Amino acid sequence: MTMNDGEIILDPAAIETQSFAIIDAEVGAHTYTARQWPIVRRVIHTTADFDFARATWFSPDALETGLAALRNGARILCDTNMVMAGVNKTRLATLGGSLSCHVADADVAAEARAQGITRSLLATRKGVAAGASIFLIGNAPTALYELLRLARSGAVQPALVVGVPVGFVGAQESKEALVAAGLPAIVCRGRKGGSAIAAAILNALMILAEESQP
Repeated sequence: MTMNDGEIILDPAAIETQSFAIIDAEVGAHTYTARQWPIVRRVIHTTADFDFARATWFSPDALETGLAALRNGARILCDTNMVMAGVNKTRLATLGGSLSCHVADADVAAEARAQGITRSLLATRKGVAAGASIFLIGNAPTALYELLRLARSGAVQPALVVGVPVGFVGAQESKEALVAAGLPAIVCRGRKGGSAIAAAILNALMILAEESQP
């Protein structure tokens, strides 16, 4: 990592600080609140994609309910193990939270084959039954659609849905369905998204949760 004068930057904190300063300068004025912006900036930092300065959407209650759940040791469901891999486990443990993903569970795989449906859909049902209250969906539109169905039926009342599935088949549509659902949510609208973004959003939220601890 180098600066304009060729000096190599080795300190991770200094690299991050400079990266954030560059993002702030390039984005300039924006409409995000003081608590929303660190989350959006973390997504841009993760992706080097400034489109997220326009595409990231927050429901009015997303931060209030999401941060409260994190401070109370939320159970968090991820739609893939790739999302889990990107989460800061040390920070999550400090907050008393737990993280799970059921997409690779043997019972989920067997049932998905038997029914001819996606494992992501069944994994969402299993996570809801286990008491998850925060949902990180970075890949599977079917997981998001199933979560919305379960919420409509009264089977779950999410404290927060991070809806950022990536792709061309159902991804954009599922995110717009989440926006319309009225649930506490953070969404990256459009086709872009992915595991790294879902994890980055949770990591940024956990920093905010720690900062706002009494």
